[in-house]
Amino acid sequence: MITEINGRKIKILIESSEISKKVSELGKTITQDYKDKDLIIIGVLKGSFIFLADLIRHIEIKAEIDFVRVSSYKEGTEAGEIELITDIEASLKGRDVLLVEDLVDTGGTLDFIRENILSKNPASYKTCALVKKKKRREIDITVDYVGFEIDDKFIVGYGTDLAEKGRNLPDIFTIEKEDG
Repeated sequence: MITEINGRKIKILIESSEISKKVSELGKTITQDYKDKDLIIIGVLKGSFIFLADLIRHIEIKAEIDFVRVSSYKEGTEAGEIELITDIEASLKGRDVLLVEDLVDTGGTLDFIRENILSKNPASYKTCALVKKKKRREIDITVDYVGFEIDDKFIVGYGTDLAEKGRNLPDIFTIEKEDG
């Protein structure tokens, strides 16, 4: 069992069984809310890919999938400047867009992507996040579907990472603070 990432100790926060149950619930709710809609689901890379892969299997309507890739974290645990790495390829004009994100922290990344998506004239826009931190919101944003709300801790696992490590962990862990 992995007990550290990049020399930092990790502690389990949310077990994979809890995640599976919540993902199923979110999928059922999204299915109901988007029946008879032209849904396109946009995953935010890299963090959302595991969550989105599991979520889409619980959405029982026709839906297209595309991805956007932005970068805000560099090597550490502090957010930096947001940049668009890969834009959405599909046309969003007149479509119902659901943005799927692994983690909502300060709101900066979500706001950046929202502005990009709204500039493409969708019929509607909503967001779904597996994890939303209770604090740290620097930008007032709405998250329409939330899996888990947690305290302001750095997490890793189930798609989230520490310097690109730990995405493959099936559970979500907190990173212990460094000494000093």
